[in-house]
Amino acid sequence: MKTFFDLAQTRRSIRKFKAQAVPQDIQETLQETVLMAPASKRSNPWEFIFVENKETLAAISESKQMGAALIKDAPLAVVVLADTEKSDVWIEDASIATIYLQLAAEDLGLGSCWVQMHKRGKADGEKASDVLKKLLDIPAKYEVLSVVAMGYKDEEKKPFDLTRLQKEKIHKERF
Repeated sequence: MKTFFDLAQTRRSIRKFKAQAVPQDIQETLQETVLMAPASKRSNPWEFIFVENKETLAAISESKQMGAALIKDAPLAVVVLADTEKSDVWIEDASIATIYLQLAAEDLGLGSCWVQMHKRGKADGEKASDVLKKLLDIPAKYEVLSVVAMGYKDEEKKPFDLTRLQKEKIHKERF
């Protein structure tokens, strides 16, 4: 059984996926796991849209200028958004939920890649979040933080090299 340390060391950003669909039971486990993510004052401002439709995935992949093309070929993408009226720290809450989702995916044998949407956009200046709001019928009070592309890995990446740890960034008692 993997320890959390093993999970953290082996989770890498995967951008190439097999065409194999992610089974519903695994999606349900991902859904349950992400709903356990902590949130400030247990406000739970986050919401999640699980997308498998190929046309929708292709449209999501075009929601920002760079870095989203991989979504088109993923069998599953999870749009992570939050109600900005529920929490003033919705970015932090949705970020924690996003990493919960990625770690759960790794634990379940899937690869994933966080695609940043907040403060990103298209070449013409349109915000990625606004593009996704139109595409996915997201109400105005919500903001999209990220999209997590996931599926069965079609590339292998070595675990994080522990010799590259920046130990100088760890301080004791004072900076």
